[in-house]
Amino acid sequence: MDKKTAILPCNGLDKCAGCVSREIAIKLQEEKNAEIICPVLFRVADARYNKVASENELIVIDGCNTRCATKLASEKNLKVSRKINVTEASKQYGIEIQSKLQIGENEKKLIDMILEDILKKDDSNGENSSILFPKVLDYEIYKKDKFIFRLPKEGFYFNENDVWVYVQGNLARIGVTDYVQQSLSDIMFFTPPIVGSEVEQFDEVGAIESGKAVFEVISPVSGKVIRVNEALLSNPEYINENPFEKGWIAEIELKDFESDKMLLLEFDEYFEKMKRKVDEFHV
Repeated sequence: MDKKTAILPCNGLDKCAGCVSREIAIKLQEEKNAEIICPVLFRVADARYNKVASENELIVIDGCNTRCATKLASEKNLKVSRKINVTEASKQYGIEIQSKLQIGENEKKLIDMILEDILKKDDSNGENSSILFPKVLDYEIYKKDKFIFRLPKEGFYFNENDVWVYVQGNLARIGVTDYVQQSLSDIMFFTPPIVGSEVEQFDEVGAIESGKAVFEVISPVSGKVIRVNEALLSNPEYINENPFEKGWIAEIELKDFESDKMLLLEFDEYFEKMKRKVDEFHV
């Protein structure tokens, strides 16, 4: 790290995920001379930490989805370089953490994997971070005669335009749903969004085309496009093969996901909606 790093960990030490957050912060302090910001002292007397937080790259480490560290950073109007959620990371790595507060073998393994990911990103010479996408997805499948679509059960949001988003910290990966690729049939062309462009929620972020129609990809979130799936330029059929994994469209640095989320659907609602749509239009 050329620039010093400040770390704002979770304060929830009554949960194992909070203890893991603290251990990650301590190891980063030891290995990278990072400075830890105490969330308790920062909340009651912020004179000591305001300068540290504002002048250095700030990593926020939440233990669970309460996101107390993220909320504290927001209260202080801090610019966050990276957000980590221990509970979400445990799911992504497939490592179950216990309810006890002691750091066991699983927790040590998880800490090492999160640290490795942080340090790997630090060595990337300033390139944008990339999503740590789940290696295995658990799908729900719906079949109506020859029309079959599947949907990941956890971790995804969907907009009314049949575009999904997977969020990790302040980054998001987007793509079209199985319903789109099934309806379009063989996809022949992919027009990517421009890397570096700023998009608002519901702006167009690329297009895909089959012999049937052109489908405009409508962004489910607002932010900056930081990466596109260049493999689709020569292999747009990846979207047909699996639109949730190797057929993803782009990655976006989020602007305000908490606001965007209010207009998105979670699995249960979207799955029921798509079942009705298939029943009505694909008979």
